[in-house]
Amino acid sequence: MNRTGLVIALGISLVIGLLFGIFPELDLKLAALFYDSASTSFPLKQNELAEFARDAAMWIAWALALPSLIAIVAKVLRPDRPMLVPGRAAVFLLVTILLSAVVLTNLTFKSYWGRPRPVMVTEFNGPWQFVPWWDPRGECGRNCSFFSGEGATAFWAYAPAALTPPTWRPLAYAAATLFGVATSVLRMAFGGHFFTDVAAAGLVSFFVIWLAYAWLYRWPSTRRSDAQIEAALARWGWPGYRLLQRWREAG
Repeated sequence: MNRTGLVIALGISLVIGLLFGIFPELDLKLAALFYDSASTSFPLKQNELAEFARDAAMWIAWALALPSLIAIVAKVLRPDRPMLVPGRAAVFLLVTILLSAVVLTNLTFKSYWGRPRPVMVTEFNGPWQFVPWWDPRGECGRNCSFFSGEGATAFWAYAPAALTPPTWRPLAYAAATLFGVATSVLRMAFGGHFFTDVAAAGLVSFFVIWLAYAWLYRWPSTRRSDAQIEAALARWGWPGYRLLQRWREAG
């Protein structure tokens, strides 16, 4: 999560955005690689092993975030006890997965950006017209194609990778990239997303993680220690904990 990574991500964003903006048919050509015109379907969507792999990817991602959620909730409920996960790591992991996998995807873009999924466009035997990635005026009303929520969740693996020891970090980033790419290819193979949907998902997740990491760990003006984060969570929890103690004593 350094400046070099940010520059590379910005460069990739610019190249993909311009290339697929000028030549939007590239999205259709890539999606067609997974489409069977004889059966007028995306065959891999019916494959049970592929479906299991898709679900497993989401289980893995959320399992990585679950200890942070438990640690934060436990600290608020029992502010007198130390956190189960270091304060900064818990906040960093939980905030980034919620922003990238929930808020910016399902609650924002996918709800208001009307781009139809590949399975819904006329080129693949669907009822709606294809629109390029930059056009929000598609016919999809909800849970639309741009950008991929599952892709964003998978690429969120960059967050735990950023917290690994420096000697292991390049390998962790490579594994996170492979995890995100594999999950994204599956979504394309199922006809659920175009290439630009999953590319945007990965890039958005990266930018969210980069900013959150800089905010908590790098920038001197905003950097916080684990003890400061833990103390802040304890302050939120003390009023409720004291009230609960008084109820118990009264009982």
